[in-house]
Amino acid sequence: MQFVHFILALAPIIWLMVALSVLKMPGYKACIITVIITAIESVAIWKFNPVFMLTAALEGALNALWPICLVIVAALFTYNLSLETGAMEKIKKMLASVSTDQRVLALLIAWAFGHFMEGMAGFGTAVAIPAGILIALGMEPLPVVVGCLVVNSMPTAFGSVGVPTTTISNITGLDVVKLSADTAKIELLIFVMLPFFLVFIVGKGFKAFKGMIGMIIVALVSFVVPMFIFATFVGPELPDIIGAICSMVAIVVFARMRKGEVPEEYRAKASGAADSSEAITLKEAAVAWAPFLLIFVLLVLTSLVPFIKQPLSAIKSSFHIYLGNPDSKLTFAWVNTPGVIIIISAVIGGLIQGASVNTLISVFGRTVKNNVKTIVTIMSVLATAKIMGYAGMTPDIAAFLVTATGKYFPFISPLIGTLGGFVTGSGTSTCVLFGPMQAETAAAIGSDPSWLVASNTCGAGIGKMISPQGIAIGAASAGLTGQESTILSRAVKYCVVFVVVAGVLCFFLQ
Repeated sequence: MQFVHFILALAPIIWLMVALSVLKMPGYKACIITVIITAIESVAIWKFNPVFMLTAALEGALNALWPICLVIVAALFTYNLSLETGAMEKIKKMLASVSTDQRVLALLIAWAFGHFMEGMAGFGTAVAIPAGILIALGMEPLPVVVGCLVVNSMPTAFGSVGVPTTTISNITGLDVVKLSADTAKIELLIFVMLPFFLVFIVGKGFKAFKGMIGMIIVALVSFVVPMFIFATFVGPELPDIIGAICSMVAIVVFARMRKGEVPEEYRAKASGAADSSEAITLKEAAVAWAPFLLIFVLLVLTSLVPFIKQPLSAIKSSFHIYLGNPDSKLTFAWVNTPGVIIIISAVIGGLIQGASVNTLISVFGRTVKNNVKTIVTIMSVLATAKIMGYAGMTPDIAAFLVTATGKYFPFISPLIGTLGGFVTGSGTSTCVLFGPMQAETAAAIGSDPSWLVASNTCGAGIGKMISPQGIAIGAASAGLTGQESTILSRAVKYCVVFVVVAGVLCFFLQ
């Protein structure tokens, strides 16, 4: 009976995989049907109260709108506004002045700048913004999106100023610094693989490594060393941010020193990148980067400075939406949330760049309109996750895996996180969904709860790589909406490799 429930609980996830990869169905349609399948199963098989099911779905949809969809729209609004004001052309020229080699630009923007955006904001910004910039520099959209999804897998644990790790620490009562350190240990080897995979993907094969090994090692070491130090000794708030800043500086310096002709097939072809001869003044550079600089400054201030963070965090409202649990509340932070901070930064930055109020409103409206399908996709995914969690479908999946594996459970611990990441598209949601179960299972089999919870967080990042939500974000930023199935088929093989590696590491290093 347990196996039957396991298979039935997996049915919505299986449908989603088949719909996207076999039937080539657009993401938003596949996800709407997934919600319907989940709802019917929860009521008919798990005997979930229909009112509870509907309110669970509503909670998921509202949670998707705020803060997840909010931050995605905010990130895309920032990028679109930079296009509208012409700031992106200056940014492109500055980046092109670093190198005209697409492989170097991929390391600078998708790897270093992407980790920077993940560390500051998370929630898809590390895919949407770097992908948009690289495509504007003339790179092929599909490999760029896949590359951004792949490299964004590991920094998820420390994304949004460490929210996934600090959240699960609060829920489980585990020491946050130890949890951060364990996560860094499990992720370290996969982090080492990421820049190599990125160059392989955007460069379309092993030929892309020619003349690039030194640059890849510089990008890797300059990020991983400070990331590991901060994660191990300080906590989860700053590893991505500090590591990314160090990596960006190192890549720029090494690229300036690098000699040799760039192969024609890897030369940046965008008009802005082709003409980098006109010098950009320091003032022009500051104005062009203003929104992104403001995002960094405001997020750091509102996340790490107590006398700023605490009063802003107090501006929130909690609502009892899911009726199946009187203690269940959904809290909305109205100011101190990444989406709001990014929008404020974008508006101020846009005004600095000379945008009118009408332009700001127009660009924001256009951004929302162009991403309605993405919003529907994400709302559907979170509604599915909430129904599965509250109805008992998700716990049934995990319970069967525990029963089937016993002391070998650490092998599949990251896989459970990957399933959560795939379904929710969120490292934080996956930690909330499966983290407590991982801690309880660790105690039952005599393992370290912090270690298995860390492996779950690692798996969540891996699952994000192929989540409908993540793929929808990447597709939207690259103008590939409707090609989600193609992106999935390209990314899934890297997901499998990472899950296997994480499972081996989790088992043998515990």
